[in-house]
Order: sequence, then C-alpha cells, then structure tokens
Amino acid sequence: MIPNMPTKKTLIEEKLKESFSSIFETDLINEIIEIGEFKTLKKGETLIDIDDEMTHIPLLVEGVVKIMREDEKGDDIVLYYLEKGNTCAISFANCINRNKSMFRGVVTRDAEGVFIPVNMVGEWLKKYDSWRRFIIDSYHFRLIEMVESIDRLAFLNLQDRLYKHLIDKVKIAKDNTLVITHQEIADDINTSRVVVSRLLKRLENEGQITIRRNRIIVENLD
Repeated sequence: MIPNMPTKKTLIEEKLKESFSSIFETDLINEIIEIGEFKTLKKGETLIDIDDEMTHIPLLVEGVVKIMREDEKGDDIVLYYLEKGNTCAISFANCINRNKSMFRGVVTRDAEGVFIPVNMVGEWLKKYDSWRRFIIDSYHFRLIEMVESIDRLAFLNLQDRLYKHLIDKVKIAKDNTLVITHQEIADDINTSRVVVSRLLKRLENEGQITIRRNRIIVENLD
C-alpha cells in the first residue's frame, strides 16, 4: 500500500512550523499556508536577479542563498548569506515601492522556500505584530551585515578579508571543512584565483588553515 503523499498545504505547514513557529503567530502562519507558494531550488540556481520584478518574498525553510551586488565592472560582491528561517529583508523596500531588484541571490546549498505575494507585505505590517518585528529585525540584521562587508572592503587587507570570508562560510556550514575551489573563493571576494591560492598558502603556513583538494580546513576559529 502506497502511503498518502503530503498535499501542498500540508507541506507548507510542516516547513513553516519547523522554521517559523517560534517567530510568527498562528493566524499569520495560517494565512501564509493559504497563499504561500512552495518552491525548491538547486545549488547554482538564481533566486532573484538584478532588475527582476519583485513579485514575491521568500521565507527560506532550507538551504543557503548568497546575496550579491554587482559593481560597475560587472563583478559580483558578496554582501551576506540567507539561511533557514531568513528572508531577504532588503527586498521589502523594493516591494513596497514596486522597484526592481538591486541584488542577485544565488543558491549555494539546495534550498526550499515559501514565497509570499508582495501585496501582502504592507498589509501584514499593519495586521501582525510578529510580522512587523520580523521585518524590522531582519532589515536591521542585514543592514549590519552589509556595513561589515563595506568595512572589510574599505579597511581590511586582502588576506584578512579572505580569512574573514572563510570564517563566515564555516559558521554558515557549521563545519570547519569547506568543500570549495580557489576559483569560487576568488569570485566571492572579487579577486583572481592566483591571488587566492597565494594567500591561502600563506594562511596555511601560518597555521590558520589546512589545504586539501577542493577542501579547506579552518583550524583556528578564535
């Protein structure tokens, strides 16, 4: 006998309660279940791109998404990462003002999300205290992360910026062994693979990391 497959609403309910039951009140979760659209995204897929129309807001229930800004040369600069229980709070301002996206979001670990129509953003701000707190807290936290990214670009030398980037990725992965190539790191911090390889070797000589094939072990997390 084949077990019953979960319905769309049941799936959304399970995912939401797992990630957001401690944040949102029951009435809000019930509304999200009714109107939310559940989507899965594979590593490498684009969640949102620059100049895309903002039609939905993602509530991430699984995976990791890298949020980036494009410079005048067309190179991407990593601003922050979205994880389970997060949303791209900066995009709320775009939604309310009906502006196009200023950011690019690329999935770095297979992701699942419940997508909310933008017309509900303003309505829920008035209707639900939990939604209002969630948006304000998310916006504040992402703003701090962007300021830290700007500080790294402005004040840290490239080796320190590289090491801070590795530490951030370890915290997200919850594993001090990163499966990543030198080219991927170079793309993230907007430099060349040759420079990254040289700086990684220097960090290894200093005992900060251990380099393996397509793997980097961060030894010192203090």
